[in-house]
Amino acid sequence: MKRLIGLLAALAVALGVPGLADTVLRNGRVLTMLDGPEYRQVDLVVRDGKFVDDAPGEGATVVDLGGRFVIPGLTEMHAHVPVRRFDAGASDYRADVLFLWVANGVTLARGMMGHPSHLELRGALADDEVLGPTLMISGPSFSGGSARTLDAAMRRVRDQKAAGYDLLKIHPGLSPAVFRAVARTANAEGIRFAGHVTGDVGLLASLEAGQHTIDHLDGFIETLVAREHLANRNPTWFGADLVASVDETRIESLVEALKAAGAAVVPTETLLENVAGSLEELQARAEYAYLPPNLRRGYSEAVAGSANAFTPATAAAFLALRKRLIAECYRAGVPVLLGSDSPQIFNVPGFSIHWELAAMAEAGLTPFEALSTGTTAPARFYGQGDRWGSIAPGRAADLIVLREDPLADIANTRSIDAVMVRGRYLPRDELDSRLADIRERYR
Repeated sequence: MKRLIGLLAALAVALGVPGLADTVLRNGRVLTMLDGPEYRQVDLVVRDGKFVDDAPGEGATVVDLGGRFVIPGLTEMHAHVPVRRFDAGASDYRADVLFLWVANGVTLARGMMGHPSHLELRGALADDEVLGPTLMISGPSFSGGSARTLDAAMRRVRDQKAAGYDLLKIHPGLSPAVFRAVARTANAEGIRFAGHVTGDVGLLASLEAGQHTIDHLDGFIETLVAREHLANRNPTWFGADLVASVDETRIESLVEALKAAGAAVVPTETLLENVAGSLEELQARAEYAYLPPNLRRGYSEAVAGSANAFTPATAAAFLALRKRLIAECYRAGVPVLLGSDSPQIFNVPGFSIHWELAAMAEAGLTPFEALSTGTTAPARFYGQGDRWGSIAPGRAADLIVLREDPLADIANTRSIDAVMVRGRYLPRDELDSRLADIRERYR
């Protein structure tokens, strides 16, 4: 039996399968996210997908990190998990997206465009049958098209709760009466609802109804203008058309409403930077190679089509206001959760989370604070701080090994040398090999 266990342990090491042999990471500078912005010189022992404080077992795999920097895995709190293949016969796009997230250090994703197939996928990921981040999933969204009547909306809530989804996704277009029915039923059933703000309901009423995350800063700018500015307008991206009419004295009460409601904000700031940005610069990014050809065309058309919504001056004012709102929320204690909205307009899965971290830093957060939005903050918000989001015994063994110090410059989160997801260690050469395969297939 002992020989069999040894053989299984050796096989586990060869295949990178957690659960059969310990892994020890030595000589790393570890940012636990629990000790403040301080690195600890500690050995990390991983067993069965978790950090443990025991001595490593016989046959453990030892990895010498050579003084590299270690941070917890990051979250993508506004993700779109694909359902089907793109370019039939060429590749499994969903598998590519899951890998791109992991290759960039995203070890937990909150899917915000649900589908029944995601229920099975969530379990397969948790059981390490599929390589990808741990999933938190919404059901199919509630919108003016999917929830037209009170009865249909309430039944949809109950069905999604019974099916086992983690949350409900709110899309635009719900009537106030249907939205209130969704909120009442969700609260009664004990399932959270999140996402967009329904225009005819508004941000403040959505918070009062119990919406637990506001994504994209949706409804923020509309709340900061007098009611007369909301009539006869030509709405653009999340209130961009209203920036010149904003009453800044309303910001404090908006933030207080978020705080009183216990809601969190998922800014997806990089999405708006892309929409208001330069198409040529977006196409010149290295990660453009990881977009299938059909998405390259679609995203390029979307950015070109939004050009009429912005001048350089209005784009700058819009993005500056959004950065101020992010900072005001963070400083007031409103949970700010890292989410970029990927895959979406030029937000290539995984790569975009590093642009989002840069946006948090540009908003005025320190590198440590920016990292907290993608680690400890979402874990605490979901009441799972003892399960993931930091490096400590008992937590999920999700981490990123970096060549450069992320506390010196948040851009250094891109200097990935290895990723560990639920105890599976993926060194740089393995990541590069799989990335090269995706690039080749998407040429």
